[in-house]
Amino acid sequence: MQIILLSGGSGTRLWPLSNDARSKQFLRLLPVEGSDGLESMVQRVIRQIQEADLKASVTVATSVTQQDFILAQLGTEVSIVTEPSRRDTFPAICLASEYLSKEKGYGENEIVVVMPCDPYTESGYFRTIAEMDKTVGKNVAELVLMGIRPTYPSSKYGYIIPGQPLGENTFAVHCFTEKPDAVTAEKFIEDGAFWNGGVFAFRLGYLTTIAERYVNYPTFEEIREHYGDFPKISFDYEVAEKAKSVAVVPFYGEWKDLGTWNTLTDELARCSYGNVTTDGTGENTHVINELDLPVMCIGTKNLVVAASPDGILVTEKSRSEEIKSFANRLKRRPMYEERRWGTYRVIDFVEYPDGFSTLTKRLILNPGASISYQEHACRDEVWTFIDGEGEIVLDGERKRVNRGMTVYIPKGMRHALRAVTPLSFIEIQTGSNLVETDITRYPFEWI
Repeated sequence: MQIILLSGGSGTRLWPLSNDARSKQFLRLLPVEGSDGLESMVQRVIRQIQEADLKASVTVATSVTQQDFILAQLGTEVSIVTEPSRRDTFPAICLASEYLSKEKGYGENEIVVVMPCDPYTESGYFRTIAEMDKTVGKNVAELVLMGIRPTYPSSKYGYIIPGQPLGENTFAVHCFTEKPDAVTAEKFIEDGAFWNGGVFAFRLGYLTTIAERYVNYPTFEEIREHYGDFPKISFDYEVAEKAKSVAVVPFYGEWKDLGTWNTLTDELARCSYGNVTTDGTGENTHVINELDLPVMCIGTKNLVVAASPDGILVTEKSRSEEIKSFANRLKRRPMYEERRWGTYRVIDFVEYPDGFSTLTKRLILNPGASISYQEHACRDEVWTFIDGEGEIVLDGERKRVNRGMTVYIPKGMRHALRAVTPLSFIEIQTGSNLVETDITRYPFEWI
């Protein structure tokens, strides 16, 4: 079995901790059972897949901006397929399927399960995935969906209306309804409808045949180059609702979408994280602080207080669903990111009237990790090392760096950095176009 995890979204409902690069699935806030540690939603799902012993290989379909977060949190235990641009779930699933076919060499009869990377659920969910795999293998239907038992009449989800039984715990799909009003949803639930949880199973050839109606090239790289030729549409609309042979396997266990602060805080093990001081009299208040500055809360009730380099949020829990409309008005670059080599945090950013800008970051490289050999066209940089030891390369010349050293890197100078121990440094960028895309990489081998 092949599992495609869909990792996308900007996670603005969980602002300010989530942004275009660090979506909600990467927030390390969930308790790890039997441990004092914390994990993210995507780490939790990968752990649950492994514990369920599904004997499946995992491929993550995501955007380029999220690739480093996935590598930082999951390492190399998963394959990654990046979209050249965001185009909805149908083209993302097509691209990942073509990757499995043309890059990995799986045959048309290989069974594929597509699922979101961030459901908050329990082990029965993954047993249901195993049932879906068997259902496709028995040729009960060409496309098999997971139907989640609704717990209330929600207008946030699509509904699957089941038809006649096709076997034990499997039904034909009569029709789909996308996000009905609450009154209609309640009637659907009374008639036995399921929520559509976005989990699909099919044989690989079923999906690649559909994909090749739009983009048909002999290699995966050519398909990726023509990614914009896929229609920008959801998998539900383009495939599921048009399918002639489609079944649903119900899941009756716990399932939650932790997409708002109100729902996420219900699952947190503690009421405060980071540099937080309270008077102990607060009620139903959660405080998450990623800043070095202290946050103090006295007598607070029914609040979420969240502070990160992107901003500070104070909201009543009951109104946390409104955050997205306000957060979308804030057009700022991400101020914190996890990369495959470590992390960085923006400390200061100033734009002057004449177009000149300065950007100050604090970076931490993990031991043995390295920043690629690169140059910039629009900015100069000054690196001041504040802790640890490493090696730097400047236009081919290597030397050791450690605490207290400062290095000037003018635009056009090729440079690379490797950490011997955990390496912390301050980077000051100056120039006219301080963007992450101002970078040209060159091959370099550390010996």
